[in-house]
Amino acid sequence: MRDRLMVALDMPNKHQALEMRDTLADSVAWLKVGLRLFVAEGPELVMELLKSHKIFLDLKFHDIPNTVAQAVASAGDLGVQMLNVHASGGSQMLSAAAEAARAFPQMKLIAVTVLTSQDLPAEQTQKVVVGYASQVKESGLDGVVSSVHEVAGIKDACGDDFITVTPGIRWGGQDAQDQKRVADPTMAVRAGADYLVIGRPILQAPDPHAAAMQAQAMMRQA
Repeated sequence: MRDRLMVALDMPNKHQALEMRDTLADSVAWLKVGLRLFVAEGPELVMELLKSHKIFLDLKFHDIPNTVAQAVASAGDLGVQMLNVHASGGSQMLSAAAEAARAFPQMKLIAVTVLTSQDLPAEQTQKVVVGYASQVKESGLDGVVSSVHEVAGIKDACGDDFITVTPGIRWGGQDAQDQKRVADPTMAVRAGADYLVIGRPILQAPDPHAAAMQAQAMMRQA
C-alpha cells in the first residue's frame, strides 16, 4: 500500500516541504508536487525530492498542443515518474502530450477529468468522466485523475491496466473542505483505484507519519 499512496506536498516553501518529507520518511513512496510549491520553488526542489521519493508533478497542463508537448518534455527531463494534463484540452493536445512522453518511459502521463471540487449531478459526472477517460486512452495516455466514485466506470470502459489516481480522500469525520466527491481509503481501493492522493488529512495531522500509516492500514482492509 505504501507504493499506492501519494502525499500531496501542498506546502508554501522549500523548508516546510523538506521538513514534511523528512517527517513522512519511508512511510510513503510518492510525493505530489502541485502548483503552489512548484511556483514557489521550481524544478530544483523537485530534483531534491526525487533523491528520496517518486514524484507526481501535478501541474495540469492545458494549452495548445505544441506548448503542452514541450512542457511534457521538460518535465520528463526532470525525471519525474508521473505528470498530468487536462483532458479537456482535446484530442490533439492529448496526442501531442503522449507523443512527447514516449521519450521518457519512466514517466506515466495521466489526464485530469472533472475536478473533485466540482459538485455536479452524479449521473452527469459519470458520463463526462468516462467520456474523457475513453478519449484519453485513445490518445495514448496511461490513465486519468478522477474521484473514487467514477473509478469502476472508467475501468469498465478502459480496462484494468488504465491507471486511476483518486484525490478527495477523507476518513474519520474529517472536514471535506473544498472537496465534494470524497471517499475513505478503504472505499477507494475497493472501487479499484490504483493510487490515492491525500493532502490535508496527513499534512495537518498531529503526527503525519502516523496518519499515513493509518491510511495504508485502511487500504489494506480492502
